[in-house]
Amino acid sequence: MRYFVNLAYRGTNYNGWQSQKNAISVQSVLEAHFSTILKEEIKITGCGRTDTGVHAKNFTAHFDSDNFRKFNTENFIQRINRFLPSDIAIYDIYPVKPGASSRFDAVSRTYEYHITCKKDPFNKDLSYLISLKKFNEINMELFLKACSILKQHSDFTSFSKTGTQTKTNVCRIIEATAIKEENNFIFRITADRFLRNMVRAITGTLLDIAWGKMPPEALNDIILSKNRSSAGRSMPAQGLFLINVEYDSHILCD
Repeated sequence: MRYFVNLAYRGTNYNGWQSQKNAISVQSVLEAHFSTILKEEIKITGCGRTDTGVHAKNFTAHFDSDNFRKFNTENFIQRINRFLPSDIAIYDIYPVKPGASSRFDAVSRTYEYHITCKKDPFNKDLSYLISLKKFNEINMELFLKACSILKQHSDFTSFSKTGTQTKTNVCRIIEATAIKEENNFIFRITADRFLRNMVRAITGTLLDIAWGKMPPEALNDIILSKNRSSAGRSMPAQGLFLINVEYDSHILCD
């Protein structure tokens, strides 16, 4: 039987989602605990591959199990959460149709990038800290104009990590917006899919526009160049959150 898992994690202490040799990942920690409790080898597939230090408030994964049906779902979630590290939490587990994929059946994903100008020990590693001067210099009109231009394009090669094995760099941007209030700035972007490093590279480029380093219209040339070196820097990982993943209801069991 196949199941979807809704979970959250703070990525600070992990080398990303995906299992790696000689490194701790969210995937490897989950597989170890699920396998122990279910008394069978469990392989967990995620909806994406977050990088080292990136967080997820609502991440979806799937796994196959013969033994999970023997457990009460709520009791199982309480039990596994007791054993998991404090920076990983399981929210829900539910059955889906055979062959349903947390990765390939996702119809949209939403990310947020968080920036702050106020040092806060309780917010450490959960937001990117910049100076008050740089924070005040973020021009929201320019940033939002760049967001609107972003939605007019579909090939985002200029924002992709080089050397990936991705077959296509075409993505459909559904929403791109930002808010700035008090000491915090949040950029939110939703698309049908994202490329490796795409959100952090877009954030860095749009901030360059908001800081007046180039006009919003320059974004057109950056995207059309299909050259990563044309775009801005990739922002540090700690400010990035996967916020939500959406699926069509047809994947659910009847």
